[in-house]
Amino acid sequence: MSTPDHSYPAFSPYITVQDAAKAISFYQEAFGATERFRLVDAATGKIGHAELNLQGGLLMLSDENPAWNKSPQTLGGTPVKFSLMVENADAAIAKAAAAGATVQMPATDMFYGFRSGCVCDPFGHIWMLQHEIEKVSPEEMQKRWNSMTEKCPASKESDK
Repeated sequence: MSTPDHSYPAFSPYITVQDAAKAISFYQEAFGATERFRLVDAATGKIGHAELNLQGGLLMLSDENPAWNKSPQTLGGTPVKFSLMVENADAAIAKAAAAGATVQMPATDMFYGFRSGCVCDPFGHIWMLQHEIEKVSPEEMQKRWNSMTEKCPASKESDK
């Protein structure tokens, strides 16, 4: 019997959800995640810790426990977005939506050279799904950013 690979990347997001078992199923269906393992509290049945391989990265998660962590649903949202590189942003967004995510922004060609869109998963976490469509230098990105923000009255309003 082979031993599973439990190596750890230098950086791994750790999220809190309400109903971690359902979240694991969602991430498997929507993003092709594979479960490494989970630790379940025998008394409550809640998942105290789980690990998922996701597109070459690692996503750790647990059920909400108000004593030490809170989910976006409890907090009323999240300021964090996860960026997941995919083969085809349009197809990935459609797959995530079919699995239960809410599309926040359909896939769009962006100034920085990616086709990108956003979904909110059923647990309140926001995922930017994107793929590269052109190589853009930081200097060109800055030019495009300047041009975009000059045309956008909302960006000027936020400076006040």
